[in-house]
Amino acid sequence: MLPGGRRGGRALRAPRSAGISDRAEGAAAGPGHGGGKMPYKKTAGKRAPAKRKLAEVFALGEVLADTSRKEWKLGIPIGQGGFGRLYLADVNSSKSVGGDAPYVAKVEPSQNGPLFTELKFYMRAAKPDEIQKWTKSHRLKYLGVPRYWGSGLHEKNGNSYRFMIMDRFGRDLQKMYEENAKRFSHKTVLQLGLRIVYLVDYGLAYRYCPEGVHKVYKEDPKRCHDGTIEYTSIDAHKGVAPSRRGDLEILGYCMIHWLSGHLPWEDNLKDPNFVRDSKIRCRDDISVLMDKCFPGKNKPDEIAKYMEKVKLLSYEEKPVYQHFREILLQGLKAIGQKDDGVLDLGLSENGDLQTNPMPKKKRKVAAAASESTEAEMEATGSPEEKKPTSSNAVATRSRKMTSPKAKKGTATRRRVQK
Repeated sequence: MLPGGRRGGRALRAPRSAGISDRAEGAAAGPGHGGGKMPYKKTAGKRAPAKRKLAEVFALGEVLADTSRKEWKLGIPIGQGGFGRLYLADVNSSKSVGGDAPYVAKVEPSQNGPLFTELKFYMRAAKPDEIQKWTKSHRLKYLGVPRYWGSGLHEKNGNSYRFMIMDRFGRDLQKMYEENAKRFSHKTVLQLGLRIVYLVDYGLAYRYCPEGVHKVYKEDPKRCHDGTIEYTSIDAHKGVAPSRRGDLEILGYCMIHWLSGHLPWEDNLKDPNFVRDSKIRCRDDISVLMDKCFPGKNKPDEIAKYMEKVKLLSYEEKPVYQHFREILLQGLKAIGQKDDGVLDLGLSENGDLQTNPMPKKKRKVAAAASESTEAEMEATGSPEEKKPTSSNAVATRSRKMTSPKAKKGTATRRRVQK
């Protein structure tokens, strides 16, 4: 996940061989944008949501039958959220499910909502043939959306559970970020900005443009502050539904955090109004944001330009993604790097530039070995033009699942599928 956890919706996750934002919303002009700051006062308390039950633990070897009557066998549980569990899974056979299982099963009590919402996205947009059709029509070699393999209801001990089968991935960026002293190198941050590798959590997925008509800007107090609080957009803080400008805003906050290790509001995350107002102040003067996050250092000019460009987007506007890509590519050029498909997860002394650059000859070999494709932002979305959900989780497509903890001054290089 992008640093911050699941609350925002998506997760950036590293494929086993080795997803941004979801409620993101933008910064400046646009319907209802308003240049003034919102008054600093506590909003009326929300009614507490109905308490969700956590799914019981299923035994090793439990068999689930999906809606097409295909059977799936569960392996060991490998994770859990507030109310769901995640298991290794494989097609049912006489063999037990091993650690190399190619699938995972998400399981929740059927009365819970998040997996139901996520299922609607996967069933509409992530079936293998839909992904293949989308990548072919857009001349891509891959799309960073996990494939959906099946779903259904499972009865056990008088309780009903909803499940979904999807591709298995490795560790998320949050873990890699923490292993690297909560900093990524300058090159890695820009490459992650250019390339959303795999987004895996669509619990807050939202159709922002049904039938080609964009949702109108409307502030809803009941939806204020949805998403991962440190990364969610200003619009989301105001209760406005997701839009493309918000996704770009959220990505901007992530890049700043990855590079500087700091966000100006991170010490007051329990006060969402404070976070909202801090973001508004920083949006109104991007130089304030850069000064607070990069004091006394060489400030990354491309990040400031990126945030300024996000600021100019209106709520319903379709961004020219190539313009944002060019800003980040210029940033790579300025530090003497190229978008070569290799994530350097090590840090230099100042956390800004990578150390021990790979020799030119070896870099060519690495590039040839990686299944890289042109990173696409122009065609972002899903086959359904589904809006990415807000904040959290990117997966890096690398050859190893594990990422050794990098020592200061050493570079851990990770090849990614672009």
